[in-house]
Amino acid sequence: MTSDKSLHSICRWTFNSGKGGFVPGNIRPEWAGETFSTVDMIKLVKEQIGSRMPDHVELGIELHYDAEVDDKTAASVADALVDAGLHLAMITPGAHSHFAYGGIASLDEKERTSAENLGTRTVDLAYGPLKKAWHLDPAKAPTLVLWNGSFGYDVATVGIRWMYQNLKESVAGLCRYEETKGGRLFIGFEPKPNEGHPAMLIPTVASALLFWRKLEDEFGIPRDKKGVNKEFGHSEMIGLDHVYDTVEELDNDAMVHMHLNSQGYNDGIILGGPGKYDIDHGARINGMNIAIAGLIQNAGFARWKGHDMQPRAYDDANQAVDRVVRSVLSWEACEKAAKELDTVELMQCLQKRQTAQAEDMMRGAVVNASNYFNKIYQ
Repeated sequence: MTSDKSLHSICRWTFNSGKGGFVPGNIRPEWAGETFSTVDMIKLVKEQIGSRMPDHVELGIELHYDAEVDDKTAASVADALVDAGLHLAMITPGAHSHFAYGGIASLDEKERTSAENLGTRTVDLAYGPLKKAWHLDPAKAPTLVLWNGSFGYDVATVGIRWMYQNLKESVAGLCRYEETKGGRLFIGFEPKPNEGHPAMLIPTVASALLFWRKLEDEFGIPRDKKGVNKEFGHSEMIGLDHVYDTVEELDNDAMVHMHLNSQGYNDGIILGGPGKYDIDHGARINGMNIAIAGLIQNAGFARWKGHDMQPRAYDDANQAVDRVVRSVLSWEACEKAAKELDTVELMQCLQKRQTAQAEDMMRGAVVNASNYFNKIYQ
């Protein structure tokens, strides 16, 4: 693979028959769990998404253990990835599906032990049957993402500090275990302020950065290949600045993976944003994303950019696939606009306090990105 490839990973969980609850649970019956396997999803990505990508885009797949891949299906999933020319980009323990009282941070020792075992089995699977589907470039190896969905609580007590200590000890143990397997995975927290609990351990990017420094100080866990799965939407949904989050992540050499979704409030078209639930739109073309694209380009980030998104509740399968395509191409358009932006002139405007002119330049970049999207989408 050439070094100029742009790596995008597609999430298995996007391809569901419907979320249910207040919206249809069977709007896409052909993607129902009992008939639509992860192998089927991989073939779909190759045929219906890969065929619509520019030549410079390389695709990977993201999976939950043990909901979307497990010990029985891992070999067939790995074969399907290799046959399709796709890579394992990310794997994550689906602890939120099993543990409701804190997971590896739990004050219930039995739950904590079970959750820790889920994490080590995830590592075993990545280094075992799924290893053949890793990218050949070690710098593009998969990320083991720890989503904090089970690391939460809803009662304010002094026990929260004990939960945090449990979390540190458990993650330190997981890192040591991964090191014995080869130490080639990247490991990242995916911060989130809420869901599936009202309050979460590791709610923000800053929390994740501090956590890794504490693990280094207290347990001697090196921060190399440790960091954050940058999730745009999780910052947006509580009104934080995901552009500045990017600066912090890059400044700490801690951006190990990205999720390019959006809560929707920042392009003036789709609704969502601070105070709303986790909507998971795809990537959007806007000035903020062009700024982030420029930041990661300048930092030399060349790892996987994931699309953690959901179809709309009214989408059929064709429209849902199209939304994934649009998300990938929207980000590619933002990256191209960022490369073409005259940053020297932009900085001169900012230094002279000519912020209106700087706004004009960013608006022009949005127009350029939109025009490029139209070209590559069609």
